[in-house]
Amino acid sequence: MRRLAALREEVERWNTLTQRVRDALELVELGDESLTDELAAETEALEREIGHLEFRLLLSGPHDRGDAILALHAGAGGTDAQDWAEMLLRMYLRWAESRGYSAEVIDRLYGEEAGIKRATVAVSGAYAYGYLSAERGVHRLVRLSPFDAAHRRHTSFVLVEVWPDLGDDISVTIDPNDLQIDTFRASSAGGQHMQKNETAVRITHIPTGIVVSCQNERSQTQNREVALRVLRARLLRIEEEKRRAEIAELKGEHVNAGWGNQIRSYVLHPYQMVKDHRTGYETGNVQAVLDGRLDEFMEAFLRFKMGTQTN
Repeated sequence: MRRLAALREEVERWNTLTQRVRDALELVELGDESLTDELAAETEALEREIGHLEFRLLLSGPHDRGDAILALHAGAGGTDAQDWAEMLLRMYLRWAESRGYSAEVIDRLYGEEAGIKRATVAVSGAYAYGYLSAERGVHRLVRLSPFDAAHRRHTSFVLVEVWPDLGDDISVTIDPNDLQIDTFRASSAGGQHMQKNETAVRITHIPTGIVVSCQNERSQTQNREVALRVLRARLLRIEEEKRRAEIAELKGEHVNAGWGNQIRSYVLHPYQMVKDHRTGYETGNVQAVLDGRLDEFMEAFLRFKMGTQTN
């Protein structure tokens, strides 16, 4: 039913656009010069809408239309990398907000001094996975470190992972005997306000070694259900990779969050620039990007990806 509703919405969008074009052509045929400005404005609006819909044709993968699970892991760079991970978390939350998506942080492990060691976010909205799949890889930050007493330039890395979130509609069978389930008390930044009850859940899938955790919900049962949802999403991707024999399509090769593996660089010193190394797209407005303006980078990568697949 969700698939049917999505298709109906898509057809209705194109039908509405078709009718707007017909209405504009009828106004042209009237030859009324007083409508020139109105027609020019409508023509520009139609061109933008058609371009937007044509771009969405690039998002034609089996899960592109659906929700996503985003994970951040601080890599090389120590405290700076953990701070960088928190900056990226804020960036993606702001991006999701700007698109009207729902974003819920379902797991977050704070660093001892600053930032976060890891975080997992469930992002819900039309084409959330299609767009966020462009962010998978290592993100590199160059800046004057606020944690260095000499205020020297530091480079830090964060690994971004993305999986399709299919909720309960996942055809993956999990043997309960393959799971190691641990509970612990959730905490906030700096280890403060530790809960008295062990509501947080960590699940280890023994055959694959995959570990997922959730501590955002109020009850242990809720955290267990969310952790299992994330585990099913990750196992689904493994199954699809086996069936397709194309590891790079959904998962990509496993890479270390360190030198030589970055997909994008964010430079704050000695100059300001964000550059995607896959597409060559770059901008000098670093603050706008860190505030969530990512669509240009995502669209550039999706067009690049479609071109390489076609070639």
